[in-house]
Amino acid sequence: MKIFSVEQIQNWDAFTINKEGILSINLMERAAVACFDWIVQSFDESYCFKIFCGKGNNGGDGLALARLLNSIKYQVSVFIPHNNKPGSPDFEENLKKLKKTSVHISVLQNENSFPSISEKDIIIDALFGTGLNKPVKGFYKEIIGYINANSNDTIAIDVPSGLYVDKSTITENEDVSIIKADYTLTFQNQKLAFLVAENEPYTGKVVFFDIELSKDYEASTPTPFEYIDDSMIKGIYQPRKNFVNKGNYGYASLLCGSYGMMGAAVLSSLACLRSGAGKLTSVVCEAGYGIMQTAVPEAMCMVSGEKHIGNFDDFQHFDVVGIGPGIGKFKSHVKLLENLFKSFKRPIVIDADALNILSENEELYSSIPVDTIITPHPKEFERLFGKSTSDFDTIDKAIETAKEFRIYIVLKGHHTLIATPDGKGYFNSTGNPGMATAGAGDVLTGIITGLLAQKYSPLQSCLLGVYLHGLAGDIAAEGLSQEALIAKDIVENLGNAFKEIQET
Repeated sequence: MKIFSVEQIQNWDAFTINKEGILSINLMERAAVACFDWIVQSFDESYCFKIFCGKGNNGGDGLALARLLNSIKYQVSVFIPHNNKPGSPDFEENLKKLKKTSVHISVLQNENSFPSISEKDIIIDALFGTGLNKPVKGFYKEIIGYINANSNDTIAIDVPSGLYVDKSTITENEDVSIIKADYTLTFQNQKLAFLVAENEPYTGKVVFFDIELSKDYEASTPTPFEYIDDSMIKGIYQPRKNFVNKGNYGYASLLCGSYGMMGAAVLSSLACLRSGAGKLTSVVCEAGYGIMQTAVPEAMCMVSGEKHIGNFDDFQHFDVVGIGPGIGKFKSHVKLLENLFKSFKRPIVIDADALNILSENEELYSSIPVDTIITPHPKEFERLFGKSTSDFDTIDKAIETAKEFRIYIVLKGHHTLIATPDGKGYFNSTGNPGMATAGAGDVLTGIITGLLAQKYSPLQSCLLGVYLHGLAGDIAAEGLSQEALIAKDIVENLGNAFKEIQET
């Protein structure tokens, strides 16, 4: 699913209107009907709706919604902030229609005209929508502050008023004024603003409605960002053929574990095998050999070092190498990375302590093999590439860094970002907060390593890997709860995740 900018969203509306030969107000009605249907299913007629409408098209959505709610006898009131400018043509047309109903319409002159808000009142925010390009000030800021201070349930139409879609709202103005919505009812495709942690306090539960915008526009318009969905994964996944053997699915190696951290080695190795790698050799220290042979009998083992991996350099037999889970931070590991980068010129998967070692030895960055995949969490990313001023700044930094070093960056989070060497960004759609648990990252490293071994491209391995990882976590959480979820549950549900992909 493509993620469009504000300008592209506006062009998408215009393209649809021209292609279908409809009026823009008809498209507005589609949006209002979609919101109306959801509200009717979610709230009974004991609730009252107070709708705050700006004079743009977002306000027009609110006016159309007010008319629809009134048509089945919901108690509805509309509040329009006073200004001397006329509304958009579609706003004015919907205002004419609304004045023919019993809906009470008030013009807000100042804070003394703000309505009282009771426990049974649902506030609907239709003040600004996606078109906002500067911080909210003046009377509108007072309105937003009043709603946030008094509303029990707030529904934002399209985006919470005051929130930018394509850039950070938080850093441009310390005293930001943004609606804190409990629900955001938005249209057609995912938006960048909904994918970053800094906006979580404002968006609430985001609900998407298909209002039948042109598929031709979506297919033909390039975007820098995409949202990983079922159809994308279906196009990547390769079912197994009948006449194959383990050699067809690659030979992977994981350099993993150390004394006291062999759990990371076990988890990453199990995940590598569960993701379909033909065979795996785990390179471990002497202290972890017995653990690996017992816990992961399907994996072969090579031993280097006593309590942590020594100066291993025998990489020529492997199709892919993953390094990092549980290896610890030891001075000798600098030489280990040097050897790996020098002698293994195919893509590598780098995670955990290998990333921490890399961050302290920046001279190694330029020798990372092309198309390598690194999988940092936000703090690891910060140690590698410096602090960011906002989540949007982090996204930009990840994209530019991936281009600079010609690598893939899998920046782990609720909507894991995959930054690619060609300057694109992909956000994952699976996963849940229960996966914020020790070892979950080690599992992801194993999955991506296993997919690379099977000759999926680096991009395909990232996309399918993060999706499978999150989907397995979702399946596990459904049966166990998010709180009880542990990393091994993700591994144990990889099979169910594959089956779900096969069935979609």
